[in-house]
Amino acid sequence: MNQETSTAEAPTRTDLTWSDAFLLGYGPMDRSHEEFVSCVQALLEAEDSAIAQALAAFADHAERHFSEENAWMTETNFPPADCHVREHEAVLKSVYEVQEALRQGTPAALARELARELVRWFPGHADYLDSALAQWMSKRQYGGKPVVLKRRLAAPSASGLVSGS
Repeated sequence: MNQETSTAEAPTRTDLTWSDAFLLGYGPMDRSHEEFVSCVQALLEAEDSAIAQALAAFADHAERHFSEENAWMTETNFPPADCHVREHEAVLKSVYEVQEALRQGTPAALARELARELVRWFPGHADYLDSALAQWMSKRQYGGKPVVLKRRLAAPSASGLVSGS
């Protein structure tokens, strides 16, 4: 995981639910991120008896997801690719280590701890590294940065206006 993020900055969220807040405006990446979120949530919710299977499903997704992003960065000479690839490698290394620990009889709680770290890690990774890649890809493919429309799904206030409007 990203060692540079201090625990004081970490969000207190305990799950990962897909929302428009994660949209970056590059369709293939947004679809992959939605699946990532789903896999992490499934890992958090898996019964102990199914945790190894949920972790294997996450590993399969992460390998495809990161491989696709790494290929985009290579094919398009994305300038900050090294940092981005290192984060992908660190996540996969952690996943493989937890898979091996589970095979050796470590309790399922370790896999849930990994999932909680992914909950903490993913929003920042998406906001900084993936959003830069999404803009880079969109600019190369479409000639400009993506326009991302995000719904504000807040409850209406007593006056009928959405808070913060």
